[in-house]
Amino acid sequence: TSSHARVGILNNPSSKIREDNTAIARGILAAFLTQNNSNLKSFLSKLSKEETAKSLAAGTKIVKFLIPGMDGDTFEKKYNTLGLDLIKTQQMFCQEVLKLLPGQMAVISNGR
Repeated sequence: TSSHARVGILNNPSSKIREDNTAIARGILAAFLTQNNSNLKSFLSKLSKEETAKSLAAGTKIVKFLIPGMDGDTFEKKYNTLGLDLIKTQQMFCQEVLKLLPGQMAVISNGR
């Protein structure tokens, strides 16, 4: 609830990383890199819904879920050029440095 809080996300998937099973992860990363905070929050809420995940798995393009006010062109360009290496690097960091098991979730806080 604080305007001084920051949120970041690291991916730690339990399955093999492929383009067809990383649509949400790549969407989140692309949104973090291209959108302002108010649009980001609304978009992430939309992406976190189960029906969105099912729709993406069924082949719906992620641009269908963009919200009004988002810079759709910038988002789409970043989403389409975002490779899987970043997700693989995050997975390796989670497992090697944070000692998480594949797919295990954690909350890490570094505050004052």
